[in-house]
Amino acid sequence: MAALSVNLLAVLSAVFLPGDFAGCPNPDLIANTPGQIEALCGSCLQIPCSFNSTHYTYNNRRLIYGVWLKNISNFNAKPSPVIFNSSRSVNKYSLNMTGNLSEESYTTLFTDLETSYTDSYFLRIENGKFKATDVCHPLQIKVRDSPQSPNIIILPDLKEHQSVTVTCSAFTPCPQSPPELTWNLQQDSLRQTEKNTNGTFTTKIQETITLSDTHDGYNIRCSAQWSSHETHHRVRRAAV
Repeated sequence: MAALSVNLLAVLSAVFLPGDFAGCPNPDLIANTPGQIEALCGSCLQIPCSFNSTHYTYNNRRLIYGVWLKNISNFNAKPSPVIFNSSRSVNKYSLNMTGNLSEESYTTLFTDLETSYTDSYFLRIENGKFKATDVCHPLQIKVRDSPQSPNIIILPDLKEHQSVTVTCSAFTPCPQSPPELTWNLQQDSLRQTEKNTNGTFTTKIQETITLSDTHDGYNIRCSAQWSSHETHHRVRRAAV
């Protein structure tokens, strides 16, 4: 069987790294977030988060409040680094925190992101007398002015008369507004938005094709298009 000259070009859409603070003391609060996450200016960003404490059992008879601090982990610093406090009706940033804090899990939604939002963010939890900030595991947010490229993956080996599955995917920082994926394969390809193991989302389109000599040197092109309040539409492409 003849091997086809189709090459793969993969472009990473996002990188998530855990906080690396080897010298950090045993914290009162431990936050579990994606670690590092990228988003698009003018769009939204949904952040999954869970937390726990090795020294404290939360009192579910008292309200539990979630707080986000920007750049500085000191809650009492001047000027205040607090951008959001779920106990307040008015906050510096327009965020929305959903979920059940008493179950140590919730989601934070940023809307209308600006490039100035690029920074480190620290989670603080307040429950009665318990007030603690996780200074060891900040969430690093990078807001890009231009969108990321989608990924194209072809499996398995490329040989004539063999069926292969082609997938184009794009990181989805806001599942409420997923990117629109299009390519030069069938436009009725299977489309889905999947939840990743770290709580973030990826949008995919997928098609299975049987290779023939007509595919020799064939270029597969995929585009990802995001809606943005600032620029209406921004487009990135990846091709193989």
